[in-house]
Amino acid sequence: MKLTIKTAILFGVILLLLTACNNQQPKYIIGVSQCSEDVWRDRQNWEMKMETNFHEGIELRFAAALDVSERQIHQIDSLVESGINLLIVAPNQLSSVSSAIDRAYNKGIPVIVFERKTDTQNYTAFVSADNYEMGRLMGEYVVSRLKGKGQVMEIFGLKGSSPADERHRGFSDALANYPDLQVSVTLQGDWTEESAYQAVKDYQGNLDDISLVFGHNDRMAMGARKALTERGGRLPLFTGIDGLPGKNGGICLVRDSLLDATYIYPTRGDQLLKLALDILEGKPYQKETLLTSALVTRDNAKVLELESNEVLRQAQNLEELQTKASSYLHQLATQRTISLLALILIALLILVLVLFWLYHRSKVSAQRERMVNNLWNMEVPTEPEKEKNTEENTTEPSIAKEEPTPLENEKEPLFIVRFKDVVEARLSDSDLSVDDLAAAMNLSRVQLYRKVKAISGSSPVELLRTARLNRGYQLLFQTDKTIAEVAYDVGFTAPSYFTKCFKDEFGISPSDLQAK
Repeated sequence: MKLTIKTAILFGVILLLLTACNNQQPKYIIGVSQCSEDVWRDRQNWEMKMETNFHEGIELRFAAALDVSERQIHQIDSLVESGINLLIVAPNQLSSVSSAIDRAYNKGIPVIVFERKTDTQNYTAFVSADNYEMGRLMGEYVVSRLKGKGQVMEIFGLKGSSPADERHRGFSDALANYPDLQVSVTLQGDWTEESAYQAVKDYQGNLDDISLVFGHNDRMAMGARKALTERGGRLPLFTGIDGLPGKNGGICLVRDSLLDATYIYPTRGDQLLKLALDILEGKPYQKETLLTSALVTRDNAKVLELESNEVLRQAQNLEELQTKASSYLHQLATQRTISLLALILIALLILVLVLFWLYHRSKVSAQRERMVNNLWNMEVPTEPEKEKNTEENTTEPSIAKEEPTPLENEKEPLFIVRFKDVVEARLSDSDLSVDDLAAAMNLSRVQLYRKVKAISGSSPVELLRTARLNRGYQLLFQTDKTIAEVAYDVGFTAPSYFTKCFKDEFGISPSDLQAK
C-alpha cells in the first residue's frame, strides 16, 4: 500500500507529537491465554482492559484457543516467545496444556492459572470460584425445588475440564441422600449452546418424565431448552451456572423465567490484573484465591440485575471519562511544551525522517517485489520458446528429456514452480518446517537453503513467512474473515504474532486494512 508524501508527512507529524507526549515503552507485558471465546471471557477480558486505566505502562496480549488444546499450546509458546513478563492462562483441559505452562514457568515467567485447574504444580497463583460448591448448592436448590422427587437431566461441560468434573461431583453429592430424585439422563456438551442443543436432539430415549435440566453453564441449559421446545410437550425447569449480567445474561434469563435458577460465576478480570501486578512488583499475594459467588432465583433476579447494570453503567462511564481525559492531557501537554521554535525544528526533523522513511520503504518494497517476482511470478518457458532460442533445435528434432533430478543444477524456472507449489499446498500448516519443504522437493535441508538463497537472496523461512503474509493480505482485503481466522488460515499460531509480522511487512496493521 503506497502513501503519498503529503499523507506520510501528516502521519509523521501526528506520530511525533504523540511520542513527544508519551515515548515510554510498556513497563509490563501480560499475556492472556483463554481456552475459549464466549461472552463470559469477553467480559473478563474487558474488565482486565478497564483495570489497566488505573496503572501506567501495562500492555495486554490476548489469545483464544477456541476449545482446541493443541492451539492453546502453540499460543502459549508464542506469547512466551513474544516477550511477555507474566502469563495468565485458563487451561482448556486438566492436563492438555501442562507442558506449555511448564515451559513458560521454567523460563522464569510467573504464571497465574485461573478458572480451570491444571495437573502441573508449576504456577505462581491460582484464581477460581469453587466449582464443587456451585454444583452442590445447585443440587440443594434442585432438591428443594422438586421436593426430593423427580427425574433430572444433567448436561456436562467439556470432557476433561476441571469445572465440569467438580460441578458434577458437587451436584451428585447433594442428590445422594434423595433416592426418589435421580439423574436419569446425562449428556455431554462442550460449554456451547449448540453442543447441548445437538445432544438433546440426538437423544433417542424418552424425555417426557424429565422434571428439571441442569446444564453446567447457562448456555447449555438454553441449548437444551431450545431442543426440548422443538420436541413439543411439557417443558421441564432449567438451571445453569454463570449468571452473567446484561442482555441475554443468566440473570435476565432467570428474571424472564427462561431459566429457573443460575449461579453467578464471577469473571473478576480486574482482580486478576491486580494480582498479576502484585506478583510483578514483588508485593505480597495469595497463592490460592477462591472468588465469592451467589445463587440467582426469581426471588432475587431483579435486584441483582439492577445492581449489576449499575456497576456496568459506571464502568462504561469510567471508560468514556478515561478516554476523554487521556485526549485532554495529550492536548494540554502539547500546548505547554511546543513553542514556535520547537515547531520549526520539529517540522525540519519530520521532513528528514519522512524522506528517510520513504527512501528506506522504497528500497524494502523494491527488494520485496523482486523477491516475490522471482519466487511467485516466474513462469517456465514453453517448449516452442526454448526451440526458438536454441540454434541446435532448428536443425534437429527436439528430444524429450526426463524430468531433471532435484539436484543443485536443476533449472531455476522449474525449481521455482515446484517450490511455489509445495509452499502453497501447505500454507495453512503451522507446523510446516524447512525440513518438510526440503523433503517434499527431494532435497536436503542444506541443498534447499543454498538453492533458494541463490535465486531469491532470502532463506526458505523468510519466503514462507512472506507467502503467508501475502495470502493473509488477500484474505483480509477480499473476505469478511476476522483477523484471528485469517491468522490461523495462513499458518500462524497466534493472531497477535500475525498482527506484528503483518505490520512489519506492510507498514499497517490488519485492522487498518479491514477498515479501508
